[in-house]
Amino acid sequence: MSEFPQDQNRVESRAHLLPEEAAVGSDDPQAQAAAILAESDLRENVPNAAPDTVLERRTSNQTVTAVEPPD
Repeated sequence: MSEFPQDQNRVESRAHLLPEEAAVGSDDPQAQAAAILAESDLRENVPNAAPDTVLERRTSNQTVTAVEPPD
């Protein structure tokens, strides 16, 4: 578990099992949530942490071409 209150709040919030997780059950939802969040944080902070995943940081105006509406 984390020693920081905001991290504990994240873990408690994530510990509520998703329907898919509830279907198979969990021996320790708190530990499962902490592991999921730790991996998520790692992937966000270290772009090459997941070998087949690329995290792109772009805004929506960098990803789409604006289209003028027809007159």
